[in-house]
Amino acid sequence: MLPKTTILFTLHLFWSVTGVPMPPSAERDMDALVTDFDALVVGGGPAGLAALSALGRVRRTALLIDSGEYRNSPTRRIHDVAGFDGVTAAYFRWSARQQILHYKTVDAVNGTVTSIRPKANNTYFIVTAETAEGSTSTYTARKIVIATGVRDLLPHTPGLRENFGKGIYWCPWCDGHEHADQPMGILGPFDKTVEAVAEVANLNSDIIIFANGTDTYENRVRADAAFAENSSAYLEKRRVKVDNRTVTRITRLRDGEDPDRDPSLPTSPEYDLFNIEFDTGSPVERGVLLTAFTYEQRSSIGEKLGLETKDDKLVVDEDMRTSVSGVYAVGDANSDIRTNILHALHSGKSAAVHLHTEIERELSRSLTSTSGFRQGLSRPSEERRNHGDGFSSKLNDVNFPDSGTQVALSRLKID
Repeated sequence: MLPKTTILFTLHLFWSVTGVPMPPSAERDMDALVTDFDALVVGGGPAGLAALSALGRVRRTALLIDSGEYRNSPTRRIHDVAGFDGVTAAYFRWSARQQILHYKTVDAVNGTVTSIRPKANNTYFIVTAETAEGSTSTYTARKIVIATGVRDLLPHTPGLRENFGKGIYWCPWCDGHEHADQPMGILGPFDKTVEAVAEVANLNSDIIIFANGTDTYENRVRADAAFAENSSAYLEKRRVKVDNRTVTRITRLRDGEDPDRDPSLPTSPEYDLFNIEFDTGSPVERGVLLTAFTYEQRSSIGEKLGLETKDDKLVVDEDMRTSVSGVYAVGDANSDIRTNILHALHSGKSAAVHLHTEIERELSRSLTSTSGFRQGLSRPSEERRNHGDGFSSKLNDVNFPDSGTQVALSRLKID
């Protein structure tokens, strides 16, 4: 990392080449122009961890702040992740952290980000976070990666939330194989359940849709538009039954966890059993339940930043950039429709790659600009790793006399 004297020399060189006079206050304001990190990652699930890992691999300084809230927390194990098939989600996160923290320019802390404030035309951001103990820390970063995920919106049906994640799941690739060939029930609005049937048709043949009063003509039309021209014929072909009674309670009759399961195996059957009660008639027993409900953003940070949303997802382009310059969104929180661990890993890596090269583009643009100068350096990694004291680093907006615009300059490194 460059010492302050080298930074000043670079500034002198810049102003001498461009002919722009160096402001007398430049040296005094140098500390105010230094950010704590190149990037700050909000969220410690697979997407956030992938972003942090990629940034560490190219020696970007980055901090990950993890609230400890994860969509897959209720699940027994994660699946369909090569090399980690069948491990617990907690082990996956722990293992990833242990590996990533071998890269000395990145770090991860536990806490909840409460505010992100763009400064100087999004040249940098001031981030405030709270710990579980109630203390507050403030950090500054050139770029922001939002990896806060989503929260499933489950009905308040007694027994549903209490048992969710263990025999009641939403992702066939994550949990379907362990419950193959078992009597299945699908919970959700009718127009959402037909596609759910398509996702599990190779796994389960005894399927009942518990439509909870939503099996209407209008929803049949919506199902036709969303999945097939004739969803009713498709369900008949697959011998799927539809029960339109109102579900009043779900009771677990058996826990499918096998205490003698071989932990070295990626998969083994899980034989859960549930009793489904209704407002009228007899109850129905099912070995597994698939949900087809919607979700919402787990964090309000994106909303507070004014990010564009669509269907409650943060809108991104192919490089994971949001509608606000300098802010990226990855994982389940973003708008590219996919919601699984592999997608989360991919999107986190994609954002980090673009973020890394974008900082260099900013450097290139600044070197050819004569309209102004804005420095955006990150603190040395040795100082960055002392952030646990909860230090607060405040940056001031510095407008140089002859600048019509503020140009972001990337962190400089000299070997």
